[in-house]
Amino acid sequence: MNSRSNDNGLVLVAVLWIIVLMTALVAVVSQGSRLNLKMTTAALDETRCKWACRAGTEIAIGLLNEDLRDTDSLLDLWSDNDEDFNDVQMEGCSYRVRVTDEAGKLNVNVATKEQLMALPYMTPEIVDAILDWRDDNESPRAEGAETGYYENLAYPYTMRNGPLRTIRELLRVKGVTKDLLYGEDTNLNGQLDYPEMDGEQSPPLDNGDEYLDEGWIAYLTCHSYEKNVDATGQKRVNINQANERQLQNQLGLRPGQAKWITQNRGGGFKSVGDLVSNKSPKKANKNSKGGSQDNAEPIDLETFGQIVDKITISNDAQLPGKVNINTAPREVLVALMGGGDEAERLAETIVSERSSQLYGYQTIADLMKNNSMQLKTFKSIANHITVRSDVFTVRTVSAADVSGAKVQTEAVVDRGQRPCTILYWYQGANY
Repeated sequence: MNSRSNDNGLVLVAVLWIIVLMTALVAVVSQGSRLNLKMTTAALDETRCKWACRAGTEIAIGLLNEDLRDTDSLLDLWSDNDEDFNDVQMEGCSYRVRVTDEAGKLNVNVATKEQLMALPYMTPEIVDAILDWRDDNESPRAEGAETGYYENLAYPYTMRNGPLRTIRELLRVKGVTKDLLYGEDTNLNGQLDYPEMDGEQSPPLDNGDEYLDEGWIAYLTCHSYEKNVDATGQKRVNINQANERQLQNQLGLRPGQAKWITQNRGGGFKSVGDLVSNKSPKKANKNSKGGSQDNAEPIDLETFGQIVDKITISNDAQLPGKVNINTAPREVLVALMGGGDEAERLAETIVSERSSQLYGYQTIADLMKNNSMQLKTFKSIANHITVRSDVFTVRTVSAADVSGAKVQTEAVVDRGQRPCTILYWYQGANY
């Protein structure tokens, strides 16, 4: 009797162990299935988000191609477009797009030392290092660095000794850090998010104030240029080479005005701003003898405003580094003018004035209508500014509705070429 009871007890224990093992096996299989399901869902959502980002990029490119080319400002649809760019819903995900104008930044490949020094947090050591990085020689500046420095680092690499190809290449330059390049806006959305204003509580590191420090990536580029054509797409007239008849026929100048240009260009004008001076009359004197072919007539300010977009001093098809005064932030305008209190005040005035106009400044000569703009300052920047843009950065972020998966892309697009060309593409992890 006891033996049978013991056998029954052993059987019961065995059954219980089998049940435990089966339960554990079911749990393991179930867990694996859930994990596989999550992985499948994550992969599917990532694919959805990837193509949503592509859709957002293509939408932005389409708007850029349809945009009028006579001027570009921050009120254009590529810049101010909540309907097409913000929280656009797709199947299982949504995306947001931000387009920035590369011509609204200083071109690091052509900017002067004085302009670079005027940027926030810039130091002489870093400026010299940047200039050494982009030049084509091995002669280090006073506080710069050439090949020897980079090849003797713990993890050596070769310096460029030529123009930067992407703006993130600055991270390879001596002294440049991620904090300086990206500032507090590490997700590059142009907005002050909570993690970017909470001090040391969470990344990124910030000072805890309510002002967004965007970093140098918001102020520097290596892609900007202007096509050497006027607002209608016609090739500009080179005032250093055109003869009097060409100046009259192509620019609509009076004979005396054309003669004045040919007589005063000497070895060549260094800037289109050289056509005017403090002695330039505001308007042409229609009754003067200056309209005859025998007397040279100085270019008046009114005429200069009418022809400035049609003239050039270069035969190059592209003019690198032109800054769009309609889209450049205050910091870039300050740096463009070399920094200082006067540049600060003038930059504030430009930003305020352009925002009150529907399409911004129509030509660079409109700056002279600003009472704060001295002619000397205008002449110093006239050859470095524009009111049009061809290269833009399109940043798209897509998030899945269920899993929360995120994909972000960045494309630098050149709409000055046909078809529109992508100069740079990035996709994936956080910046």
